[in-house]
Amino acid sequence: MSRVLPAEGDLRRIIGDGEKIPDGEVDGLGSDELLALYRNLVLLRTYDERSVVYHRQGRVGTYAIFWNHEALQAGSVFALEDRDWIFPAYRESAIGLLRGMPASTVLSWWRGHPAGWWNPTDYNVASICVPIATQIPHAVGFAWGSRLKGEDRIALTLFGDGATSEGAFHEGATFAGVMKAPVVLLCNNNQWAISTPLSKQTAAPTLADKAIGYGMPGVRVDGGDVLAVYEATRDAALRARAGDGPTFIEALSYRAAPHATADDPSIYIDSERVDEERENECVGRYERYLRRLGLISDAEVEEIKQEALDLMRAGIAQAEAEPPADPSLVFEHAYADPPPSQANDLAELRRILDR
Repeated sequence: MSRVLPAEGDLRRIIGDGEKIPDGEVDGLGSDELLALYRNLVLLRTYDERSVVYHRQGRVGTYAIFWNHEALQAGSVFALEDRDWIFPAYRESAIGLLRGMPASTVLSWWRGHPAGWWNPTDYNVASICVPIATQIPHAVGFAWGSRLKGEDRIALTLFGDGATSEGAFHEGATFAGVMKAPVVLLCNNNQWAISTPLSKQTAAPTLADKAIGYGMPGVRVDGGDVLAVYEATRDAALRARAGDGPTFIEALSYRAAPHATADDPSIYIDSERVDEERENECVGRYERYLRRLGLISDAEVEEIKQEALDLMRAGIAQAEAEPPADPSLVFEHAYADPPPSQANDLAELRRILDR
């Protein structure tokens, strides 16, 4: 059986600190799987850090940073089967990389280029939702429909703590509980909805406590512990696949980076708490865990980081090599019966772009 470490309250952890807190373990993960999980973490971290650089260079637009949230993304996806579907929010924009999506595709999405839109059935990853919480009913409906068709697959949807204050979350969670939809609702509780703290969003003791109102179990895990996230998602996936319905997972962390490149968190964030979180960020924490197990060396770490960096450099080069998009795409699917003025609007847009 897996051994979960004791922690404050009911927060589940696996990774210790190598000193006062011993390391736990997870059944079914051998050395190959543990190293593969590290590669996924590094890939996501490299994507995020390079995307911030590319934004500063004017090569991608406004970007939603997910630094130190890699553990909940990599851990949850690693617990799924390939046939399972993922419904991400904008902060999980790079999650498709874990399913083999080219980096150029995700980078093109942030560049506003049509090459950044993919066929969801190619990767079993739905299109990114920017409106808060709207992907939750999508995931629930997909999961319920799959069950009705007798398909042995589940859906995972990821969202932030701010999404739990939205009507779409309530509707999706209610439907999931009533219909016993095979879906995992994974909440990234970094305690900030842009600049709104969690205390201003809800009076519930924890977000996991909300799950009881929807007729599903609520689980709390350390969101920076990739193994704890993996274990909780694996258990929730097994429960959903067995026909026992949805699970709500609250992955607790503290946002250690700006909400997005357009945000200045210095006016509202707890800087001392940020410093603490950055010292124990999730990729480094897991790397130290692997070193304590004797599973990774300095040379292997550098090799994995270089591979991810090379992939990102090739990805931005490919994205920037895409020919300019035809501006008519903006208009083609806006109306079934276009108004007469649309032709003039398109002509004006072309004139401006050709300057």
